[in-house]
Amino acid sequence: MHPCKVMILRPSVFLRRFALGRALGALALVFGLMSAAAPAADNTSGLPIPRFVTTRSSPINVRVGPGTKYGIAWVYVRAGVPVEIIQEFDTWRKIRDVDGSTGWLHQNLLTGKRVAIVTAAATADGQVAMRAHPDSTAALVAWLVSGVEVELKSCDGTWCRISVTPPVDGAPRYDGYIEQQTLWGAYKGEVFD
Repeated sequence: MHPCKVMILRPSVFLRRFALGRALGALALVFGLMSAAAPAADNTSGLPIPRFVTTRSSPINVRVGPGTKYGIAWVYVRAGVPVEIIQEFDTWRKIRDVDGSTGWLHQNLLTGKRVAIVTAAATADGQVAMRAHPDSTAALVAWLVSGVEVELKSCDGTWCRISVTPPVDGAPRYDGYIEQQTLWGAYKGEVFD
């Protein structure tokens, strides 16, 4: 589980929803419906789906459905967490996080700022090289470990220009390039400035 995420577990609510979901599923089969419980996919924003965004504030309640009447699945306790929008319904966005968990957030709780998480290790010791230029032979700027969040400045489809500030007071900010395939928060081959 991502370190800025707190899970909310309510077994009795889960069991009621599970039983209701099974009943609705059976009813949908009887009447030949595709899904009685899922909101219709629409693209109210006109922006591409899927796309990566970042949480705007904290704490943020991630809901099990598109509205405040739905229960809270988990809470983000820190702003600036990268998430992927995978569906839209009115002013609500269905998101997926780096753990693969899905839930719903109101659009006002998200920003277009790009942040990514280092996920793939390029070396046997689990570190990924941050380079001075977009070239695997360029000077080494820093070693990054899996799980580190980086600010995305741009990507060319192979390399991303990033910034990272270590979580230590007074630590310098590092700027450089990292291979795009080692990040969760930029699609394979995606290009942006």
